Amino acid sequence: MSNSDHKLSALIITFNEMEHIKKCIASVSFADEIIVVDSYSTDGTYEYLNALPNVQVIQRPFKNFTDQKSFTLNKASNDWILFVDADEVVPSSLKTEITQTIHDPNALSAYWFYRKFMFKNCKLNYSGWQTDKNIRLFKKSQCQFTQNKLVHETLQVNGRTGVLREKLIHYCYKGYWDYKAKMVHYGRLKAKELYAHKKSCNILKLFIKPIWKFSYNYFIRLGFIDLHRGFTVCYLNALSVYTRYSELSKLEASAKAQKTIGKEAYKLNNVDIATN
Repeated sequence: MSNSDHKLSALIITFNEMEHIKKCIASVSFADEIIVVDSYSTDGTYEYLNALPNVQVIQRPFKNFTDQKSFTLNKASNDWILFVDADEVVPSSLKTEITQTIHDPNALSAYWFYRKFMFKNCKLNYSGWQTDKNIRLFKKSQCQFTQNKLVHETLQVNGRTGVLREKLIHYCYKGYWDYKAKMVHYGRLKAKELYAHKKSCNILKLFIKPIWKFSYNYFIRLGFIDLHRGFTVCYLNALSVYTRYSELSKLEASAKAQKTIGKEAYKLNNVDIATN
């Protein structure tokens, strides 16, 4: 295995992440290449990144998560990829495990990371996230993002996968309004995804699914043990589900209205032709 086979590209997408980006960049500074694609931040994120000598930053409009991450992945010059979110931090113990993994001649194609979720600076132990994991380390030559998802993007792996022992730290909750805006944004993107796949909305989905989402995470997945933090997170995650189906209903209504207008225009046009 040549030295180039051990090289690592750390990839990040950003938008207004000044609160966390410094810690994120510092935690992946062991990578041979750091590439950040920024969606025209307005809080100084781009200016900060652009001043760093070890970071290549590119500005690009945001369409959806799969599109942005696929673009970023194509910019990487190394086969080994570490993809982290701007509000995630790689602790030193995980850094050591990553380094050992990419130097292992029997390394697999991709690796799942468990995450430690942080509500500001307090750890969330439950609330539905205790078993959350994502693929974060993988070989570019053996993986690609599926193109049928707009949010919660999925990586297709051509090969075997494993799980790293150490956890990634995720500072998911900066504040109520920030997290609410994020959940609403996710909900709207998910609605577009469902509409593209010809999924429909009804009154049961609109109301029952958000209630079930909250109840499942708060009671069955023990969110109540996280006290007010658990209630807030479970509520806002349920709000995202409500937004998903509310927006899907609006998309269906808009399409139906356009179809009706088209039919009426067609009828009027035929009447005009017959009259003439």
